[in-house]
Amino acid sequence: MLFNSYIFLLAYLPVTLVVFFLLGKKHYKASIAFLGIASMVFYGWWSLEYVPILILSILYNFTFGILISRAGKRVSFFTPKRLLIAGVSGNILMLSFYKYFGFFLENIGMLFEMNIVPHIISLPLGISFFTFTQISFLADTYKGKAKEYDFSRYLLFVSYFPHLIAGPILHHSEMMPQFAKSINGRFQSKNFSIGVAFFAIGLFKKVVIADNIAPYSNIIFNSATEVDLTIYEAWLGTLAYTCQIYFDFSGYSDMAVGLARMMNIKLPFNFASPYQARNIVEFWRCWHMTLSRFLRDYLYIPLGGNRRGDMRRYANLMTTMVLGGLWHGAGWGFIVWGALHGLYLSINHLTANIKLPFGAWLWRGVTLFCVAVAWVFFRAPTLESAASMLRPMFFFNGISLPERLAVQPLAALGEIDWIHFEGMFHNGLLDPVAAVTVIALALLMALFAPNSQEIIDEVGRGRRPWVNSIAWKSPLVGGVILGAAFATGFSLIGGETPFLYFQF
Repeated sequence: MLFNSYIFLLAYLPVTLVVFFLLGKKHYKASIAFLGIASMVFYGWWSLEYVPILILSILYNFTFGILISRAGKRVSFFTPKRLLIAGVSGNILMLSFYKYFGFFLENIGMLFEMNIVPHIISLPLGISFFTFTQISFLADTYKGKAKEYDFSRYLLFVSYFPHLIAGPILHHSEMMPQFAKSINGRFQSKNFSIGVAFFAIGLFKKVVIADNIAPYSNIIFNSATEVDLTIYEAWLGTLAYTCQIYFDFSGYSDMAVGLARMMNIKLPFNFASPYQARNIVEFWRCWHMTLSRFLRDYLYIPLGGNRRGDMRRYANLMTTMVLGGLWHGAGWGFIVWGALHGLYLSINHLTANIKLPFGAWLWRGVTLFCVAVAWVFFRAPTLESAASMLRPMFFFNGISLPERLAVQPLAALGEIDWIHFEGMFHNGLLDPVAAVTVIALALLMALFAPNSQEIIDEVGRGRRPWVNSIAWKSPLVGGVILGAAFATGFSLIGGETPFLYFQF
C-alpha cells in the first residue's frame, strides 16, 4: 500500500483515523493497540510473508531490551554489555542475510573464479529502517536512556505505519512520551490541519514532480551501456536523478510527518533544503537527517569521532560513510557513493579553517556538483554503467548536442508507463527542450524555494520567517495553495509508483 494510492487515501487512512480517534476518547490504550495492528495490516498489504519477519524482529529486540535494562551492574556472564553485543549482532546478522548474502556470494565467486549462482532472497520492505530503529533502542537502553516494558507501545514504536517503510529512523525517547499522552488520542483540529498541509506538499512533490522526472533518468541510466551518450544526455540524466531522488524522498518524508501529525504525533524532520547547502558538511546536516544522526551517534562517535587526531578523524569519516553507503544497498555503486562522500567530508574538514574565495553561491554550486556526481554511482545499476555516464560528463566522449535523444532499443530501458507519459515523448524520442525545462524548474525549486517546515511549521524555525507569516497570517491564501497542491497530486495519481527508498 502506497501513500500515493487511492486505496490508501480513500479507504485505509480514513478508517484508521476514525477508529483511532473514536477509541482514543475513552480507551487510549486500546487506540494504541489498534494503531499497532493497523500498522501491521499496512505492512502486510505488500506481502504477508514479510509480516512474520517484522514480528520476530520486534519480539527479539523487545526481549533483549528488557534483559539489558534488568541485567544491572553486578558481575555475571549476562552483563548489559554482552547482552547489547548479542542483541545488536542478531540484528546485523538478519540484515546481512536478507540484504547482503547474495552480494557476498557473487563477489566470492568472482574473486575465486567460481561459478556461484546465489539464490535470490526476497528483501523485506523497510528492513534497514526498522532494524536501525531497534539497534538505536538497544543502544539507548544500554546507556540508560530508554526502558520499555509495554509491548503494545513498543510494537507501535517500531511498526508505526507513517515511518515503517522508509523512515525516518526514530529514537525511543522522542516517540514514547508522545505515545504515552492520552490527549494524543483525541482529535485536534490544529494538528490535523498541519498534518494535511504536510501531506499535500509531500504528495505534490512525489506525484507531480518526482514521478514526472523519473522517465528522463530511467531512460538515460538504463541505456547508458547500450549507446554512446553525449555530454548533454549524460548530464541530463544525472540532473534528472538528482531532482528525482530529492523530491521523491523528501515527498515521502513530508507525507510521513503529515500522517503522524494528523494523529497528534510529531515525527522528526528528514530534510531542510539540502541542495541549498554551502558545503558537504551542511548538506549532511540537511539530507536524510535521521540517518545522519544515527551514523554520527552510533558509528562515528563510538569509532572515536574527532577525538584522536585528524588522521583518525578522516579514517572514521571514511568508514562511517562507506558503511552508510552499504546500508543503502548491496552493490559496489553504493560503496563508491559512500566513499565519495567520506572523501568530500574529509576535504571539507581539512579546509574548514581556510578562507575560501568567492561567495556562498559559488560554493553552493560546487557542493551540488559534487553531490550530483556521487548520485551517478548511487543510481547506476553497475559500475560499468556509472563509467558510461561519467565519461561524457567529463568530456571523454567529446562535445555534441543532439536534436533529439533517441531511446532505442526500448527493451533496454526497463518498465516505463509510456501511455502515462505520452506528453513527454514523440515517436519514441525524448524532446530535449521539454526535458531541460522540467528539470530546470525542479532544480530552481530545490535551490530557492522554502522547504515544508518553513511553509507550515507554526514555530517559525525556518531561515525565512516571512514564509511563515504568509502561511499563518494569511490562512485563506495558504489554504487555497495547499488545497490546489493536494488536488493536483490526487488527480495525477496513476499506476504503482513506489518511493525510491523502498528498495533500501
